[in-house]
Amino acid sequence: MKAILRSLFSPLLTVFESGAEDYEYKPSHRTILLVMGSLFLGLAALVLWSAIGHDIVYFLPVVVFGTLGFVSLIIGLLGNDRAVAKIWSSRR
Repeated sequence: MKAILRSLFSPLLTVFESGAEDYEYKPSHRTILLVMGSLFLGLAALVLWSAIGHDIVYFLPVVVFGTLGFVSLIIGLLGNDRAVAKIWSSRR
């Protein structure tokens, strides 16, 4: 299943997994990335719920927080160690 999802999200993953420079990876970085992604998606859902029935401008935070949460979860769940380190800009 992970291979299928990796091939589905390969355009996003290749951006973060590319490069040849050294990187520093810590397992806590992946955990924090997953927590942050969940928080951003929760915040997007909360803003979406409160914005229903209001002006279209209120949906901009839903798009921003939803995108940040989605990318964070995809990189945290499917990305390799280099992708997680690249999110944190961890270089040696």
